[in-house]
Amino acid sequence: MAKSDVPAYEQVKAWIRQRIGSGEWKPGDPVPSEAALMQQFGISRMTVNRALRELASDGLVTRIQGSGTRVAQLHRISSRLTIRDIHEEVAERGHVHTTRVLLAAREKAGAELAVSLGVDAGTTIFHTVLVHLENGAPIQYEDRYVNPAAAPAYLDTDFTRTSPTLHLLQNAPLTEASYSIEACLPTAEEARELDVKRGEACLVMMRRTVSGANVASVARLLYPGTRYSFAGQFQA
Repeated sequence: MAKSDVPAYEQVKAWIRQRIGSGEWKPGDPVPSEAALMQQFGISRMTVNRALRELASDGLVTRIQGSGTRVAQLHRISSRLTIRDIHEEVAERGHVHTTRVLLAAREKAGAELAVSLGVDAGTTIFHTVLVHLENGAPIQYEDRYVNPAAAPAYLDTDFTRTSPTLHLLQNAPLTEASYSIEACLPTAEEARELDVKRGEACLVMMRRTVSGANVASVARLLYPGTRYSFAGQFQA
């Protein structure tokens, strides 16, 4: 292997993650043995062991004494990610969650969107636009595109009962997710649906999720800055 500033154990982890994320290795498939990884990367057993131990801690692989290491089942991988269903968030606060469905349609992917979803331009994709409310007050404007290869029954869902996030967690278990958050001003439609002024600051999350070999969805989630805050917990 070529020299790199990245620690050897992180190189092993990245190599294994890439093969799981791309779908090359399926749930239950064996991961190369410690001896094979030692030879491939030219590193010690201790280093290989650390990489596999951390991947197991992340829920990506399972290690069984005498049986080696295997790719974890998708539901185990999904459970390690912190993407949450907004209905669950609202219910935990003791409030009532409702949904307005503004759009649920099939569309052709434009060039830019096709790249984001990992499909060819012109491919039929699913598009939904929803407003989520807490005790009758709108708290999220959700504009989401979904890859039918990952969730073919997506548009059959009653989104007033099952949120898009929950449907995807149940039918396209996550193997990877990325997001960014920034402040922005809403469009005229977004301001109207969220019942805010055009000049009122909002928070927008751009989120992309992957399930096995497929990008599952890309979503733009807009929150009124005065009604919603992001919270999390980190532990060493």
